[in-house]
Amino acid sequence: QVQLVDTGGGLVQAGGSLRLSCAASGSIRSINAMGWYRQAPGKQRDLVAVISSGGSPNYSNSVKGRFTISRDNAKNTVYLQMNSLKPEDTAVYYCAAHNPEGSAFYKKADLWNFWGQGTQVTVSS
Repeated sequence: QVQLVDTGGGLVQAGGSLRLSCAASGSIRSINAMGWYRQAPGKQRDLVAVISSGGSPNYSNSVKGRFTISRDNAKNTVYLQMNSLKPEDTAVYYCAAHNPEGSAFYKKADLWNFWGQGTQVTVSS
């Protein structure tokens, strides 16, 4: 089992920045990748960014160039640095860990094994 605690959300004005953190504990050696998803009211949960166990990042087109995913293996923590935030970035952001189907299926939310509780990000215009 893996436990995830995601923090760092808040209210920010458009153009501002936030950094989300996801602290992992438990059987973390089994994790092949970690990612950030977001879900706005009435919408599906969409992949924002993912980082493999080897450190390779991938981003959705909507955040590419504005968001950066990184990991600190010593702290078992993954970060999402969000810059140039837009009102359309408003959502609950969820950390996810381990997708046993591999990189071709990172966009499939139901294939990830572990989830954080979510943290609200609100961007005002």
